[in-house]
Amino acid sequence: MSEAPSDPAARRAARAIDALRRGWALRITGADGALDLIAVESARDAALAGFASGDVLLSGERAVTLKLTNQRPAATPGPVRIAGTAESVAAALAIADPALDLANPLKGPFRTVATGGEAAAAAAMTMARHAGLLPAFFVRDAEGEAETECSVGDVAALLDPTRLEIAARARLPVEASESAEIVAFRSPEEASDHVALLIGKRDANPPVVRLHSECLTGDVLGSLKCDCGPQLHAALHAMAGAPWGVLLYLRQEGRGIGLVNKLRAYALQDQGYDTVDANLRLGFPVEARDFAIAARMLELLHVPRIRLMTNNPEKVARLEKEGVEVVERLPLALPANPHNERYLATKRDRTGHQL
Repeated sequence: MSEAPSDPAARRAARAIDALRRGWALRITGADGALDLIAVESARDAALAGFASGDVLLSGERAVTLKLTNQRPAATPGPVRIAGTAESVAAALAIADPALDLANPLKGPFRTVATGGEAAAAAAMTMARHAGLLPAFFVRDAEGEAETECSVGDVAALLDPTRLEIAARARLPVEASESAEIVAFRSPEEASDHVALLIGKRDANPPVVRLHSECLTGDVLGSLKCDCGPQLHAALHAMAGAPWGVLLYLRQEGRGIGLVNKLRAYALQDQGYDTVDANLRLGFPVEARDFAIAARMLELLHVPRIRLMTNNPEKVARLEKEGVEVVERLPLALPANPHNERYLATKRDRTGHQL
């Protein structure tokens, strides 16, 4: 077990994400321009006094919700910059946070302008999601010295799945298998550790594999709003009944948008939106998970061929795109309850799950 040496580019991106979470100004440089940014969610009005910009950068998904894409600078997919609309954090949150839409129903009119750096703007949205923040920023064209800065390439280096290595492994008796082994994976600059649980005795056959994204509410607290907890335990017992299996537990809460944003999506569901529309109103894609991480974990475990336990054919396609041979898809059928019936129907009708 060895750990990859730290990479200067990835370190810069990690420091930049930390700056976003703390409400500090950040400069992102791309091939077509550089932007100075402060994350709306973590910003403080005092920090805006020297920032001198009322412009706000939003994700393309949030721009669609706000009906901005009929303006020429916002017509193509991607982040959208609106001019001179928010001189305070409260004003920007009223635009960026969909939980406040009912309290602030009359927004605009907004005037969109060129972002000033499409690559930098796109990288900012990726970083916001990685930091668990709303995808919204106070923005200005780069000027003066920057205390914290990174490039689009730095962000790519931080998220490079080949940086992942095995950090530790140990025997872990669990209810489904007393001979199970747990394996932890990490990269030098990344804060989240992913784990795999190996069930049964390895042989020459492809293992039963389940990709399970972290779900604190379902896996730990027993939430009835989703089927994550029951799926996790059913998968482990199914693996115990097979020759062997591998559970990949990915630290990608809420389909990759983070715990806080997932809870925001829950609040929107209470207003009547389904899981797909809730994510889009928040400004995120419907699917934001990184399946290359799972492929890297399987590579490190020397598992090139798998029997994938999933109801989502898209998972099969995404893993195969990353070089994993999926020889069979195994369904995982569980009963619904009154709290997750609509959630499961949305998975079936809008994201192609075969339930």
